[in-house]
Amino acid sequence: MTNLPKKILKLAEIIRTNGGRAMLVGGCVRDELMGLEPKDFDIEVYGIEPIKLKEILKQFGRVDAVGESFTVYKLGQDLDVSLPRRERKVSRGHKGFIVEGDPNMSFEEAAKRRDFTINAIMQDALTGEVIDCYGGQEDLKRTKIRHIADETFIEDSLRVLRAAQFAARFEFEIDEKTIELCKTIDLTDLPKERIWGELEKLLLKSQKPSIGLRYFYELNIASQLFPELTALVGVPQDEIWHPEGDVDVHTLLVTDEARKLIDDLPYPKKIAVMLGALCHDFGKPSTTEFFDGRIRSHGHDEAGIEPTISFLDKLGIYTFDGFDVREQIVQLVRYHLLPAMFYKQKPSNGAFRRLARKVELDLLYRVSKADTLGRNPDWLPIEKWSNSDAQEWFIEKAKDLNVENKPLEPILLGRHLIELGLKPSKQFGEILKTIYELQLDGKVTNLEEAIAEAKKIIN
Repeated sequence: MTNLPKKILKLAEIIRTNGGRAMLVGGCVRDELMGLEPKDFDIEVYGIEPIKLKEILKQFGRVDAVGESFTVYKLGQDLDVSLPRRERKVSRGHKGFIVEGDPNMSFEEAAKRRDFTINAIMQDALTGEVIDCYGGQEDLKRTKIRHIADETFIEDSLRVLRAAQFAARFEFEIDEKTIELCKTIDLTDLPKERIWGELEKLLLKSQKPSIGLRYFYELNIASQLFPELTALVGVPQDEIWHPEGDVDVHTLLVTDEARKLIDDLPYPKKIAVMLGALCHDFGKPSTTEFFDGRIRSHGHDEAGIEPTISFLDKLGIYTFDGFDVREQIVQLVRYHLLPAMFYKQKPSNGAFRRLARKVELDLLYRVSKADTLGRNPDWLPIEKWSNSDAQEWFIEKAKDLNVENKPLEPILLGRHLIELGLKPSKQFGEILKTIYELQLDGKVTNLEEAIAEAKKIIN
């Protein structure tokens, strides 16, 4: 492997001097073979007893030990060191394993416990020799995700979700036998944080999340964990606006479009846009009907709130880095149609300023644009605004009013009223609210005007 960190080479040399062998394993080997630059590294140490390994690792400074039944040593943020191990399922849940380290285990036995062949390739950290017991290199060439052994694969239900997220990230196909095995596995033992961990990677680390989300349906992930997604299947769209198919098909196209629009956002806002896009039509199953010669889904924006909250509950989505992601997603679902409506109706500036108090307009622009691009191909002979002109007009207007990222800050504050001789009271709050409403409508633009209006109310 090229460009290995010096500490890995030094560690491998010491291990060899002591009669052992340091093998790079897992994602770092896979990524290197795919032409990707590994960001962190895992080493399995063969031929060194646990006590001796710990002594060796102490030479590299602070060593953080992780795990109760089996120890993984962390050297900094980018290197995990462990012994080869065997695992035995003894109870339900992701912690229901007995794990035993064995430095004398064969490469083949150690690799067998891994999930997929592409993750079971080893490489000697010093010589570069590749050990591939289960055909992982060939599967990389074939762009296939294939499990190693039926009996070990089924012991960890998270692997079903991992199959979907790897398919999305690498744009690989899942082997038919692996698909059939995944469909038989009970996923209801998975805690929400592990479910979210895989969905997060699927949405943020892939360029086409739809690949993984399609496998959510095919691998029975949606039917077991997310009935909100299953409910979209077979719900028809208005053919004028959605020539591509039913609501589930449209939703997957929208997530792909949303993924193209988030690279410049901080992490919490990326999550908000992607989950807003995924959930935006959750209200259609309960509102879609055929009348006046067309399929219509009146009120699906508001009807989508309850299933969206249910979906977010299953993932444990709340606040990230002080940003209320959950609330933003709910409001993105509620208001995702408004940019197009605003474009047609041309409401007052006050309408934009009031909307900015409920949802971040820049995020709403992105979800609405993804919704449009995911339903209206350029060739479709409909109103021009439907091909994202509406969203571009909407965000430019929001920027002109300086409310694209946050609501308008109130000019008149409590301290100003105290300076006028008022004491905090019910009237106090009503005055502030009244002046702020005038400000939203553009009738108050500076502190002098705000104080003058406040005096009128007081008098």
